[in-house]
Amino acid sequence: MFPRIFDRYLGRQVASATLIGVALLSGVMVLGNVYKKLDQLLGNTELPASVIAEFVMLVIPFSLIFTIPWAFLTGILLVFGRLSADNELVSLRMTGMSMPRICAPVFVLAIALSGICLWVNVSLAPAAKDRMKRLFYQVAVKNPETLFQEGQVLERVPGYRIYTSKRHDKTLTDMHIVMLKGAEASTYIHANKATLHTTPGSIDLQMELEGMTQETVPVDGQGQLGGLAMNKQWLKLPLSEMQKDTVRVNASMKTTSALAEEVRTWKDTVTGEALTPVTRSLSLTELSKRYSFSMACFTFALVGIPLGVTAQRRETSSGFALSLITATVYIVFIILADTLNDKPAAMPHLIMWLPNVIFLGMGGWLFYKLSRK
Repeated sequence: MFPRIFDRYLGRQVASATLIGVALLSGVMVLGNVYKKLDQLLGNTELPASVIAEFVMLVIPFSLIFTIPWAFLTGILLVFGRLSADNELVSLRMTGMSMPRICAPVFVLAIALSGICLWVNVSLAPAAKDRMKRLFYQVAVKNPETLFQEGQVLERVPGYRIYTSKRHDKTLTDMHIVMLKGAEASTYIHANKATLHTTPGSIDLQMELEGMTQETVPVDGQGQLGGLAMNKQWLKLPLSEMQKDTVRVNASMKTTSALAEEVRTWKDTVTGEALTPVTRSLSLTELSKRYSFSMACFTFALVGIPLGVTAQRRETSSGFALSLITATVYIVFIILADTLNDKPAAMPHLIMWLPNVIFLGMGGWLFYKLSRK
């Protein structure tokens, strides 16, 4: 019964440390990035609490991609560092137990966590990213008045730059509209008052402008500045153009089966168009990233056990520092491959597998040396 009791003890220690680490690291990553991502995606749009809560839930899968392996590595370093410092490992070895047998519950836990990471990387995170990108458009369609924030320039509608000084429900005052032609301004409109109207069956927004003046900007310096004043005018704001950008799907948003199909057939699963070497490299690199990163827990287990035993330190700070260094080196390779994913000649899909190859080799050698002691 002794080995079974010890299996439960060691597995419980590592699992509890991992769970606490995931909770803490996820909290830091989610809270630290949610407002940044909200600003990037939704700008300064006022959002109901339900939308913000949904956005936070969509961010969590991205944090789990990193926090599960990192927390698992930290837990291994802390637990095995304490076991080594307390000479518990020496006592176990004196009973005739080998290091592979002692570490068996940790490797079982590593395989289980790798399975969870595989599910997160392959299914959960891509679906969350796709939903996150579409969230802004759905908010804009349901509550178009939230697009217009006092003292802020609205840049989300393609072809328009809109500024309003005051807003009360669907009524806007002192509105400035710049209509773009390409990257250049073509028309400037100022309205003392604007009222927002929605049309059943249409997603485009109608604005009733009052006290409006309109000026046409010369193109390429040709022509003269023209002006026009009108008491009332209607202007259609094409929210449907936002939808075109929203439904544009990149490799990170596609399902894993779609990426595999693209790599096999050289055809885009969304548009049906033939892939170029660059777009195929993007799909292949993203596919490799999902599967490669899913192995991080097992890789970290093989590396973390020898490092934790060798360190022989109890302090939480030292274990956390070792895990930070190891995880950083691992992630650097992932970032490098992501940076080169549009350069097929660099073979970024193979770079994605380098950290596992290097750390598994290094961890296997260190674990072999530890087992021979």
